Amino acid sequence: MKFPPGNSSTQKGTHMSSVLQGKVALVTGAGSGIGRAVAIQYAAAGAKVVVSDINEKGGQETVNAIKEAGGDAVFVRADTSLPADNEALVAAAVKQYGALHIACNNAGISAPPADIGDYDTANWDKVIGVNLSGVFYGMRYQLPALLAAGGGAIVNMASILGQVATRQNSAYVAAKHGVVGLTKAAAIEYATRGIRVNSVGPGYIDTPLLQTMSDEARAPLIGQHPIGRLGEADEVAELVVWLSSDKASFVTASYYAVDGGLLAQ
Repeated sequence: MKFPPGNSSTQKGTHMSSVLQGKVALVTGAGSGIGRAVAIQYAAAGAKVVVSDINEKGGQETVNAIKEAGGDAVFVRADTSLPADNEALVAAAVKQYGALHIACNNAGISAPPADIGDYDTANWDKVIGVNLSGVFYGMRYQLPALLAAGGGAIVNMASILGQVATRQNSAYVAAKHGVVGLTKAAAIEYATRGIRVNSVGPGYIDTPLLQTMSDEARAPLIGQHPIGRLGEADEVAELVVWLSSDKASFVTASYYAVDGGLLAQ
């Protein structure tokens, strides 16, 4: 594949080109940020990619970027908080490309900050619905497809908040802790059946959301990372591609932080 100048995903990912050759990969929340970086690097590594998001414009932009670089991708809209959407997404992947070998359950949302005693219960349901139930629903339909394909790998996007907590973020913290536990449960259930399941825990990543913040607001976030900066979406995607490939053949049920040293403090 050829990549446009200045595309860090591709420049970093070229050394891995072909590690996913012949594989079909699915990425949720791939319309921007980490999900987009994962989808692009999956394609750079040789996979055919099913790009999914509720944001059709962003999802199609990801597909276009992959195709412009010479890759193969298709967009399928899905709300991961709905079991039927997850089932249809997997079915669409198998119909389009004949199988499913890899899934990255990345879709996630947050909610306005509030103490637990004041937390809006509807917001709790939304965050848990996407960030935790959405991962379960995803795996519920991905795992049978992976078994049918002879095995594969799943990477679930957790967070540093899958290990620690912050104030006024209870639903997100609970969901991401749940993702880590759910990942371990799936991994041990399918360990002898050719499927590996791992989770990744990014620190604060310089995604479009954080880029809209003022320098004053960003400074405390940067300061939490001993490495002295925010992470890049491409740096998270590098790890996801490795975990999704046969290079990580003895790695399952694990949680990998990508946090510039934040959790070590």
